[in-house]
Amino acid sequence: MWNLPNLLTVCRFLLIPVYLLVFSAGHVKAAFLVLLLAGITDVLDGYIARTRNLVTQFGSMLDPLADKTMMIAVILSLVFSEMISWQAAIAMFLRDAGMIIGSAIFHFRGKQTVPANVMGKLTTVLYYFAILLIIFEFPYAHVCLWIVIAISFLTSIIYIYQFAGLNRNDEVNSQR
Repeated sequence: MWNLPNLLTVCRFLLIPVYLLVFSAGHVKAAFLVLLLAGITDVLDGYIARTRNLVTQFGSMLDPLADKTMMIAVILSLVFSEMISWQAAIAMFLRDAGMIIGSAIFHFRGKQTVPANVMGKLTTVLYYFAILLIIFEFPYAHVCLWIVIAISFLTSIIYIYQFAGLNRNDEVNSQR
């Protein structure tokens, strides 16, 4: 259960209050660097887990939870500082909360969950990019954010289809 990738994931959880403290102290750009550090730990833990055969069920469940929890903290900080609209925050929150709750329900019912795929990772990178644009006040940053929100919902639909297919195949195989 405890290996380097899982420890990096735990570190990502620990970076959430650091991000919030730095952001709430008014150091928004420094807070983005904390967020970037969290993103780097995400990339590292996945790379190490896959290349060194250290993928665990615990890590597979904890990793997306760390990602979603960090994103929810970021969403809340941006909406309360009025850097993004409530509408954008609600859309992002609903999508992430739905993914967390859905994964937890399926996991505890003994269903297989779908591991992160290219679209999920791309969505995360695009969210980081949109947040960068917002924090550094680039033109059209909010338009970019809404495009990423739309992509994130598309990614969720893809995950739902993959989940259904994976568990349908398991049911068919178990009936044989």
